[in-house]
Order: sequence, then structure tokens, then C-alpha cells
Amino acid sequence: MTAPQHLTITGPEDILGYVPHSLGYWPSRSLVAMTMQGKRLGATLRVDLPEGASSRHGLEDFSRTVAQYLLADDDANGTLLMFFTDDGWTDASGPPGGRELLADLETALGLAGMPVRDAWYVGAEYWRNVYCTDTGCCPLPGRPLAEIRDSRLNAEMVYLGSSVGAPPGDGPAGGPEPEENPAVLAAEQRWTETLCGKRASRPQFERVLDTWESALAAKSGTTRLPHEVAGFLRATLCVPSWRDAVLVMAAAGRPAAVAGAEEFGIFSALPGPPATVPSGMEVPAVTARPSVQPAGAAEPGSSPVPGNGEVPDNQEVPGYGEVLLGLTPLVPDWTRMKSLEDAMLQLAHCGPGEAQAAAWTAKAWIEWCRGRGSYAHASLGRALEAAPGYRLAELLSEVVRRGTICGWAARREAAWQKFGTDAA
Repeated sequence: MTAPQHLTITGPEDILGYVPHSLGYWPSRSLVAMTMQGKRLGATLRVDLPEGASSRHGLEDFSRTVAQYLLADDDANGTLLMFFTDDGWTDASGPPGGRELLADLETALGLAGMPVRDAWYVGAEYWRNVYCTDTGCCPLPGRPLAEIRDSRLNAEMVYLGSSVGAPPGDGPAGGPEPEENPAVLAAEQRWTETLCGKRASRPQFERVLDTWESALAAKSGTTRLPHEVAGFLRATLCVPSWRDAVLVMAAAGRPAAVAGAEEFGIFSALPGPPATVPSGMEVPAVTARPSVQPAGAAEPGSSPVPGNGEVPDNQEVPGYGEVLLGLTPLVPDWTRMKSLEDAMLQLAHCGPGEAQAAAWTAKAWIEWCRGRGSYAHASLGRALEAAPGYRLAELLSEVVRRGTICGWAARREAAWQKFGTDAA
């Protein structure tokens, strides 16, 4: 995740205080690497520290992998390192193997053009600079962690609406444990049977998007979906082309979702059965189509806001692949993606099955778009528990495992954290 432009750094406490806001939680047994773009903070990467006394070859491989991940920040010309660990606080040399790992990281990042500018150890009670040997300013075991929690930047982030939650995987991802809802599951079964022969129907596709637009407009985080509607939405998630269209629509607008479906040729030219949709939720009137801006379309210095205005007749809508990788539009509709996340959590909590896997995968994709790989990984684990071998979850897991950064998260002008309280 890239740092907001307006934050002011006055000391190491501010940098360390920003990390849990960037990740969304306090890390443990982790290396956090943050790129620098001149004097500005860039992208944040968190990886597990190598286990125990790793081999010389293993530490070198680990360091090269970290450098490769950080190369995704094209503007980076330096790196800050933070070792979050509870080991080695009574030893001036730091945790076991820490100096060897630091040396390998310095070599790998230096060769990558991102030399290490500073580094710190951070534990449960203390923190200290890795390079400082002056016990006057860096006493053993370290300075109190309260200096970070009380830092000016931490207070500023809280004022801006940011919060620090539980680590991913520490309890349920995104809310309470799912409780089966027999009424929703029964509705899902009925709708699965009803929609079975309509997957290639263009009218049915439009009605599916109508219902999803209605659900997103209802602010699902605070409004419970009617059982019949929730069952219908879960059934639509079991149709991959409809599932993908919903993700694309949330980020880039309905024209992109429709155009992509047409490009993939999912619609049958033959007349199909009448389109159907559940009752219980009105379809909102659409007075203007969401704007869709291909990469590079904005004027220099402009700040495009998605979801407003018409799509010009001569403007191409983005393809599914471009949207799902965060390459276009220039800025996704973060507000609508948050509504989609809320709806997906509701649907995931209704009960098991392929629909639950699809909902957790959708949440994982949204987290990945935000630049929160650890949260994406946790949600993908839930998806694969619900449906082992679920293809989209496996593909996204590979993307996260490789450290690939979503295009939006890598660009300061598009990054999730820039956009108000939705970034909290």
C-alpha cells in the first residue's frame, strides 16, 4: 500500500507508527519493508521472518525475494526495514540470525537500486534502531513502545479515520463466525435450479446485474439482505461469468461488465427463457452510467473520481483482465467496492458451499486491490476451506504468494488509503 501524500514524518516513531495503519494490524514475527521515493514513503511489504536458524542460502534467497517484491514500486530509490520480533531484546546484536539477514537484505536491496536507509527492531514492549550502538539514545532492551503508539503520525492517522484491527487469521476474517441460514440456503437451491438454463441469456444477465446494483446501493454493511435476495445472489456467484461481471461492475462500472461479457461470448444468439429476478428489493433508477477511464486518459494533475458522468461514445471500456489486475480504470470506485465487500461477507456467513467460496474470494480480491496481501491470504484460506480447489481462489492465491501488487495499490493517485473514511 502506498502512503498518503499529506502525512508528515518527524522521526522514526512516526514511521513505525504508520506501519500498523498501512497493514491494518500490528505485525509479529515479520519483516516489514517500506520503499522510499526520495523523502516520501512508498509501498509497504510484510513477509514472515525466516524460521529459526535458516541456512546461508535460505537467507540469501529470502532477501532476493524481498527485493524482487519491492521492485514493483517503480519510483523507489531506498528502503526502510522493520523487524517485528520478541526475540533478542537483551542482546545488543539483536535476534538470532538478525545481523546475517540484515547483511543479505542490504546486499540484495542495494543491487536492486533501493539501498537500506535505516532499520529498526520492534517488539511487544520495546523498539530500537538496528544500527545504533550508543546506549545513551538506544538503551537496552530499547525504548518503550508507547513512543510509537503516542506518536504524532499515529494520532493523525486515527484522526483521519484509520484504525488498527486484529491480525489476519486471528479469529474470523471479516466478522463473526458464519451461522447457517436455512432460509437463505433453501432460496439459493431454488434459484440455482431456476437459473440453470439461463446462463447464456442476455436478459437474465442484465437482471442479475440489476439485482447486484440494488444490493450495493442498499449499503449492505448496515442493511440485511432479504432471504430470497440473498439466496438469489449466492446462486449467481456460482456462475463464473456472472461472478466476474459483478467484481468488474463494482470497480469499473456496468458498461465494463457488459462489454467484457460480450467479448467473452457468453450470450446465446437464440431466444432464451424469460429473465427472472427475486422480489424484495427495488432496482435503483440509473440516471447516468458510471464513468470508465482507461489508463492514461486523465489530464495531467487531474484527480478522476469514478462513478460520475457518462462514458464518451468514443471511449473504450476496459477488459475484465485489466480491471481484475487493477490496471484500469485510473481510480476504481472504492465506495462501491466497500459495499460489495459488505454484501459478500453477508453471503459468506449464510452457509457453506461454492457460493461461500466465491464470496470469500471476492473479499480477498478487494483486499488485494487495497494492497493488503495478508488479509487477502486469510480470506483465500477461508475460500479454499469452503470449496477445496476453487479455481479463482487458487489463481489469486498464486498472485498473492508471488507478491504481485495490484495496479491501484501501487499508484499513489489510485490507492485505497487516499479516499477518505473508506480507507479506514
